[in-house]
Amino acid sequence: MKAIALLLTLCAGSVSAQTSPSKPLRWIVPTGPGSAVDVTARRVAPKLAEALGQPVIVDNRPGANSMIGAREAARSAPDGHTLFQAVVNNALNDLLMPDDCCKLNDKLAPVTRLVSTPLVMVVHPSVPANNVNEYVALAKSKPNQLTYASGGNGAITQMAGELLKITTGIQVREIPYKAIGAEFPDLVGGHVNTAYLAPVVIRDAIKSGKIRGLAVAGPRRIGIIGDVPTMAEAGFPAIDAIGWNGIFVPAGTPAPVIERLQHEIANVLKSKEMLDDAQSLGYELGGDPPQQFGNYVRAEIEKWGKVIKQAGIKIE
Repeated sequence: MKAIALLLTLCAGSVSAQTSPSKPLRWIVPTGPGSAVDVTARRVAPKLAEALGQPVIVDNRPGANSMIGAREAARSAPDGHTLFQAVVNNALNDLLMPDDCCKLNDKLAPVTRLVSTPLVMVVHPSVPANNVNEYVALAKSKPNQLTYASGGNGAITQMAGELLKITTGIQVREIPYKAIGAEFPDLVGGHVNTAYLAPVVIRDAIKSGKIRGLAVAGPRRIGIIGDVPTMAEAGFPAIDAIGWNGIFVPAGTPAPVIERLQHEIANVLKSKEMLDDAQSLGYELGGDPPQQFGNYVRAEIEKWGKVIKQAGIKIE
């Protein structure tokens, strides 16, 4: 009888995966239209719709450091018709202002990673440092005289700046901005010395000499700024800061449905269009299985949790 019950359960799961989706899917994006996260959603969604045989409607729900979208997704039916494009900020929220309603890997179940973008440490040319070692030596000789830009408390750019300070023992003043990327004009103008930004944002400015790239805070060099070494090459392998986003669904969504979503999204990410975009914009594509993606998010929360504690970061 147990064997029959197990067989019926497996069959039911298989049927669920085959019949789902049975209506249009809603893809919740926690950032505004035109943002990098939104652009990824709008590139993937049409191809996913084609694979699933149902429309995939992108629904922008920005606000509260990506929490509004997370709450909306977590209270949706766990039937595979609601997708949430979580960003690294959602993981940081779980550390700084946890809300039991929508914790990643708890109330929201992982499907797959979409995109990862290593941050690049850059400085204004007036800073007399051509590499990270020279920057650290300069900072040690002038405590609190150098500055770094951040997107404010809880932003991945703040995490990168504080991780460098903790790792090297330097003192650099943080200059917070209202959003990641808002600091770029001040960086080019020399009003702030240092920033940690996405490759596509700083590529042209590096080539024109308006800013200087010191190191990529990721596992490998990036083609569009191939002359910039990694932090590991510079002698600082512990400094790793990556902006990522990926798909989650409401907890309780059937495993076969999650597996199908992961499979179809991974296939979309392997398309020539997506691969060409990744090459030209300097990011890496995901497609990881659910468990692997869930483990990655857990590791990120553990890593940044240590930085938050050591740096004494709090949301006021």
